[in-house]
Amino acid sequence: QVQLVESGGGSVQAGGSLRLSCAASGSFFSINTMGWYRQAPGKQRELVATITSDGSTNYADSVKGRFTISRDNAKNTVYLQMNSLKPEDTAVYYCNANAKRRAFTNWASYWGQGTQVTVSS
Repeated sequence: QVQLVESGGGSVQAGGSLRLSCAASGSFFSINTMGWYRQAPGKQRELVATITSDGSTNYADSVKGRFTISRDNAKNTVYLQMNSLKPEDTAVYYCNANAKRRAFTNWASYWGQGTQVTVSS
C-alpha cells in the first residue's frame, strides 16, 4: 500500500504564502506523476498542479504564476509553494500520486487525507 501524508496547511491573509508538503511511504516499486488537487465547499475537486518524475509540470490557469510545484524523488516528496494567496484559494488540498506496487502491476492512483488552506481577505 502507498500512504501519502500532507502537511503545511493553515490560515493566512490574502497576499500571504504557504508551502505544502506530501511524503509518500509504504511498499511501492515506482511513483510517476504526483500532484495537488483542491476542493472548496460545495464544489468539485479540481486540479491545481502536477509534476512527473522527470520534472515536467502542469498548472491550473487560476494558479499559474503564483504556485510552484516541485518534488524530491529521493524522498518521494512533492511540494507546493503557494504565493500571493487569494480568498478563492481556500479549500482542502489533496496530494495525489500514481504508483506501481510491483514492477508487473498496473499504475494506481493514491490520495492523501487532505490539508485545509484558508485565506482571509
